[in-house]
Amino acid sequence: MRVCVDLHSVPGSQNGYNHSGRLSTVNFLNGNMGLANAERTLYYIRVLTEFISQPQYRNLIPIFGVINEPLVGVVGMDQITSFYLQTHDMMRAITGYGEGHGPYIAIHDGFMGTANWDGFLQGSDRIMMDKHNYFSFGGAQTSPLDVAGSSGLPGGIWPLTACNVWGPGANQSRQTFGVSFAGEFAASPNDCGLFLRGPQATSVTPNCDLYNNWQNYTSGMTQGIKTFVMASMDAFGDWFFWTWKIGAAKSGEIETPLWSYQLGYRNGWIPSDPRQAVGMCQSVGYSDSSPWDGTFLPWQTGTTSSIPASSLSNYPWPPPTISHADVPVTLMPTYTDTATVITMPVPTYSSAPRSLTQSFNGWFDSSDTSGGITTVAGCTYPDEYTGSFSVIPTAPCTGPTAGTVPSTTAITKISTGTLSIHTSATPTA
Repeated sequence: MRVCVDLHSVPGSQNGYNHSGRLSTVNFLNGNMGLANAERTLYYIRVLTEFISQPQYRNLIPIFGVINEPLVGVVGMDQITSFYLQTHDMMRAITGYGEGHGPYIAIHDGFMGTANWDGFLQGSDRIMMDKHNYFSFGGAQTSPLDVAGSSGLPGGIWPLTACNVWGPGANQSRQTFGVSFAGEFAASPNDCGLFLRGPQATSVTPNCDLYNNWQNYTSGMTQGIKTFVMASMDAFGDWFFWTWKIGAAKSGEIETPLWSYQLGYRNGWIPSDPRQAVGMCQSVGYSDSSPWDGTFLPWQTGTTSSIPASSLSNYPWPPPTISHADVPVTLMPTYTDTATVITMPVPTYSSAPRSLTQSFNGWFDSSDTSGGITTVAGCTYPDEYTGSFSVIPTAPCTGPTAGTVPSTTAITKISTGTLSIHTSATPTA
């Protein structure tokens, strides 16, 4: 098993969705607090990178999804590229460059489609593309799973649809971007399930009892779901399922069954060996008109290279402009790095010899001694989720002379942002 650590919500909200921490407008790299919220996000990425780069986690966590599903159409392609370039340089300063030095850096396609990322930051060290693939949120999906499809295999239209819709994009992304994977998918083609659309929303798909009442699935239903899942796996090539386990609701039952890998594994609609999925798309009648040739450019998988100077100059940090702000970037609120830095405590286990854990302190790079971010003394900050100035500034607020950066670290609980862990049943390529 391998883990993809994914920063699922960031200061200010990167997409305005409820799973970004709060339903709101986008205030990450957008609006008056856009720069300050991005600075805090970079800081949290730094802390997490230091933690997961320690030897005991290095092989367990090969991928770090640095920001989940940002709305790039709102933030702007140039702005998010500046952020990702700054993130890349900061992380690689901690981990080092090349294969085996820190995790892959996963970026989401931002709902822009893979073609918009062609040739992204060429020469960068192991940046990979993450797409989240669902049919569930595209309106009512009524086509059944418990019938045979055109190939004669169970699953109705869904296995071949998965291959036709998702296979070409996965291959194109590998050819024009580099290493790519599906960071989220599920065993359901519809939105049936408790709270799937949020606690205040209900499913738009009729007859959800057929999908939610997993204890009474027919063999045709179980096999139809399994064929759909295996076709999806084959279309993606590399993937992480969303999610490993769904807990029981107040009823005592799992009420979103097709989003639980564990439940599907135990009850037969998730294959016990995901390698069985290889070739499923061909079996259901899919023909790939533009197959990937199986090779990546050396820098995409960890052969040390460098980003061209043109990219470095075209995407400075901070970005020259931020949308929907009342002031230019030079007058936007920012933070200073004079606070005590956060570190994440290393867990201890009573059965593990102290000799195995005593050298770990939550911080991989001892040369990384910069402080943690904090507000500039004497400056006022708008609310991170609204960004409204009480008085629009006309000059930068620099506050008094910054103090000395602390030379030691203290263990402090991260209180902003959430950490989501995606699991995969097989190692990624």
